[in-house]
Amino acid sequence: MDRIAGIINLDHEQDLLEELTYFRCGAAVPFAGRYRMIDFTISNMTNSRMDSIAVFARRKYRSLMDHLEQGKAWDLDRKRGGLFILPPDWNDPTDISRGDLQHFHNNIDFINRTYADYIVVSGSQNICNIDYRDVVESHKRSGADVTVVYKKVRELYPEYNLSHKLTIDDSGHVMAIHNDQQGTNVYMDMYIIEKEYLHYLVENCIAHGCSHLFLDGIKGRLPDININAYEYEGSLSLVNSVESYFRNSKELLDEHNHDELFKDESPIYTKVKNEPPSKYLGSSSVNNTLVANGCIIDGEVEDSILFRGVRVGKGAVIKNSIIMQRCDIEENAVLENVILDKDCSISPGRTLIGAPEKPFVVAKRKTM
Repeated sequence: MDRIAGIINLDHEQDLLEELTYFRCGAAVPFAGRYRMIDFTISNMTNSRMDSIAVFARRKYRSLMDHLEQGKAWDLDRKRGGLFILPPDWNDPTDISRGDLQHFHNNIDFINRTYADYIVVSGSQNICNIDYRDVVESHKRSGADVTVVYKKVRELYPEYNLSHKLTIDDSGHVMAIHNDQQGTNVYMDMYIIEKEYLHYLVENCIAHGCSHLFLDGIKGRLPDININAYEYEGSLSLVNSVESYFRNSKELLDEHNHDELFKDESPIYTKVKNEPPSKYLGSSSVNNTLVANGCIIDGEVEDSILFRGVRVGKGAVIKNSIIMQRCDIEENAVLENVILDKDCSISPGRTLIGAPEKPFVVAKRKTM
C-alpha cells in the first residue's frame, strides 16, 4: 500500500475574515457549531490513513496550537509520525529561501524522515470531505509529476474570484492555470506529489530565487511539467471572506448539505470538550438551528447556529445568526444577521441587526 503524508500550508492564506481573524489565523476560525476550519483538512488526511501531518504556520497561531494540542482528537499523538506544528524561523545565516519555500526548506527533515511515497499539500480554506487515496490512484494512473484537485462549480460566488482556475484537456491534463473570473474549474488549493520530486522542486525553486512553491514551482513551469487534474465531486465550501463564511455556514442548515459534508464513513473530528446536553427551558422556541452541547436556551432561535455553551435569555430573539462559544444573550435582546465571536455578551434589550448579504460581526470578548 502506498504511504501518504500531509502538509497543511497556511503560509500563503490571508486572514480576510475581518473581526474573526483579529486574534487568530483563518485555519483556527470556528465553523459549523463544534469545529475549526482546519479540522476538516486534518480529518480528511487521517481518514485517508495519513499518520504524519505537518502544519506550516507563520502568523497568529497561538489559538491554532491551543486547539490542536498534540493531535489526540485525530489519533495523531503517537511515538512515530503524528502532528507537527512547524514555524519557519530557523535563524540560519546561509538560508536564502523566501516565502513559503522557507517552510519547505527549513523543515525538509519532516519530508525526508517520513516513510511516505507521496505528499499531499493542502490549505485550510476549502472545506470538504475528500478521500486522498482516490487522488493518489488518479495520480499513479496518469503518470503525472503533480496532480491538482479541482471542483467544477455551477455558480461562481464572489469568493471564487481569488481562486486559481484550470484549463483541462479531454485526457485530464492541465493546460493552463489562470485567474479567469469566468472559469468554473476551481483549483481547491490541494495537490499531490511524489516525495523525491517535491524535494527536487523545493531546492530548484530556491536556487532560482523563487518564493512560492505552487506559483513558481508548479504553475510557473507549465508546460514543462506534466500536471494531472483530479475532479472532486462532493460538497465544497470555500471560506475566504466574512460573506462566504456566513453563507456557507448557513447552507449547513439544509439537511442535504449537512449530510454531504458530515459522512458516517468519513467523520470530521475535533477537540473533545466534555459538556452536558443543551437545555431548552419553558419559554424556548427553536427552529431550523444547529445547537451544540452545553447551551441553555430560554428565548427564540431561528435559522441560526449556536456553538457550545451559548446562553439565550428569556424573551431574547436570534434569527439568521451565528453565535460562537460561551456567548451570553441577555433577556429581550434581538439579534438578526449577526456573527458573534467567542465570549461576547449582549446586554438586556439590546438590538443588533445586519444585512443578509453583509452580517454584523462582533469581535471576541466584546460586551454590547
